[in-house]
Amino acid sequence: MSLMPLMSSFLKGIQVTKSGARCSAGTRTSLGFWRSFSSSNYSDYETIKVETAADHVAKVQLFRPEKYNAINKTMWREIGDVFTRLDTDPECRSVVLCGQAKVFTSGIDVSNLIEMGQVTMGEDDIARKCFTLKKDIEMFQESLASLGKCRKPIVCAVSGPCIGAGVDMMSYTDIRYCTGEAWFQVKEVEAGLAADVGTLQMLPKIIGNQSLVNDLCLTCRKLPADEAVSCGLVSRQLPCYETLMAAATATAQTIAQFSPVAVQATKMALVYSRDHSVQEGLQFMQLLNMSLLQSEDTRVAAMSLLQKEKQKPTFKNL
Repeated sequence: MSLMPLMSSFLKGIQVTKSGARCSAGTRTSLGFWRSFSSSNYSDYETIKVETAADHVAKVQLFRPEKYNAINKTMWREIGDVFTRLDTDPECRSVVLCGQAKVFTSGIDVSNLIEMGQVTMGEDDIARKCFTLKKDIEMFQESLASLGKCRKPIVCAVSGPCIGAGVDMMSYTDIRYCTGEAWFQVKEVEAGLAADVGTLQMLPKIIGNQSLVNDLCLTCRKLPADEAVSCGLVSRQLPCYETLMAAATATAQTIAQFSPVAVQATKMALVYSRDHSVQEGLQFMQLLNMSLLQSEDTRVAAMSLLQKEKQKPTFKNL
């Protein structure tokens, strides 16, 4: 993959100035540079809820509780849409992704499988049926890939079951916490198919234990919270849903207080390095930082550290 399109996409919104002006977090200016995140523009969804969790922190909640947050076509589309929008929302600096206390998600909605089964049983010739199925699978993949493409770090908070496509979804997030009541299951083989929206590609890189990945994907066994922590699928286990959400929000808020230029560049580099060699990752950082080191954020942050200021510096939205 060429470095320049990625660099161009990231740098297009960065303004490098000589001004060191500061403003308290959440203060509204005429240019809106420091304005905090507002969920009012995200009220048009049917299957997810978007709220303001803290200054500059968006909370995205899967919200089909009566269906155990099963992911139907509407939710697939809305997940892709919301994270695409949050990626370019200057007021959002980090995201908390969650379900409810009793369930994160039960995975793909059975109605999706039935619909795809009807395609396979249709009278069209096999080539046309293949292209129809490919279009659906591509939409599912692009929906969840939007989490990885979103420049804003995503903290995933899992309570209760996280099944099938839920494992795919959380695999694209940056930081993962769970409660002791959480459990994880790659269930696709049991449903007669192979996972096709990220699990088989992401889990080996997250866990780093191919035998365990094969075990989970081929046996469809449930992975309990304790084992999820020990294998590195999640990094923290909290005692209940309330403490889980508090911890996830606190982490997202900590991230949001730092320079959005530094944070987004770091996520961008981590994602790039995951899929490239060490040398390619280092070359990428040369091109990235030769521009970003000229940002006013670098000077403001460095001066704060040198002067040992008790109050954290604040930064313009990006």
